[in-house]
Amino acid sequence: MFDPKAIEDLAKRLSDSLPTGLTAIKEDLEKNFHAVLQSGLGALDLVTREEFEVQKAVLAKTRSKLEDLEKRVAEIEQQVLPKE
Repeated sequence: MFDPKAIEDLAKRLSDSLPTGLTAIKEDLEKNFHAVLQSGLGALDLVTREEFEVQKAVLAKTRSKLEDLEKRVAEIEQQVLPKE
């Protein structure tokens, strides 16, 4: 779901932002950051941009078809139902 390289990059940026006095534990923290980020982001119900764009296109097409069908139903109703 998530690009492992992006998670690693974010974990590295977090560990690089630590004060210099903590450089001795930097590698350990980077691994912990990576694990926490992967776990936390994995728990979210997220989709990729590509999946989002595909679903957006499907929704637009479905909406268009629905509007066409609504028009056709209205036309048929006018033909079938007697006018008052």
